[in-house]
Amino acid sequence: MKLLVTAGPTREHLDPVRFLSNRSTGKMGFAVARAAAVRGHQVTLVAGPVSLPTPAGVRRIDIVSACDLLTAVKRRLRFADALVMTAAVADWRPASVSPVKLKKRGMSRVLALEPNPDVLQTIRPCKGTRLFVGFAAETGDPVREAERKLRTKGLDLIVANDVSRPDSGFAVDTNKVTFLSLANDSLERLDLPLLTKDEVAERLVEWLEQKQCEEV
Repeated sequence: MKLLVTAGPTREHLDPVRFLSNRSTGKMGFAVARAAAVRGHQVTLVAGPVSLPTPAGVRRIDIVSACDLLTAVKRRLRFADALVMTAAVADWRPASVSPVKLKKRGMSRVLALEPNPDVLQTIRPCKGTRLFVGFAAETGDPVREAERKLRTKGLDLIVANDVSRPDSGFAVDTNKVTFLSLANDSLERLDLPLLTKDEVAERLVEWLEQKQCEEV
């Protein structure tokens, strides 16, 4: 199988020094890429700004912004059998970007923003027979929000995790997740115990392999 995996945050620059971003470290996405490569799959990893080594056998493409990520995914999607979107994409970006560092005395107290493209919604018309997997890093009721995204974004699988937990989500090595998928419009739910991110990744790759076999 040929997998296209995205990982890490995006950075939306205000000037050469300042940017909007999030807490993603890329650990989950890199774990998926590593697990897939170990199992013999061809993996292309599109990575935001993170400090992680490239997994063995994985082709890595580094990006910075949400628009960079969208461009990279669109260019490589046609070569993939499955897309796994673990990247934490910034929803907004500054409406204007200064080529030089802005001085505090000259900056407005109000930051004008504009929306970033929704990567999954944008590429949805290109899905075809490919498997699309998304991640929902949420607080409060992650499963409910994940189900909404599963349906509205046309995903085959979404992985929900509560990032408010100290042992799950950003900057830790474990995750407590729920797999949600649809079978004849009926929701299928698999609640996994607390696992390492490598173990979650193995479960995810196994799901992709089984799903591909079912569709052959």
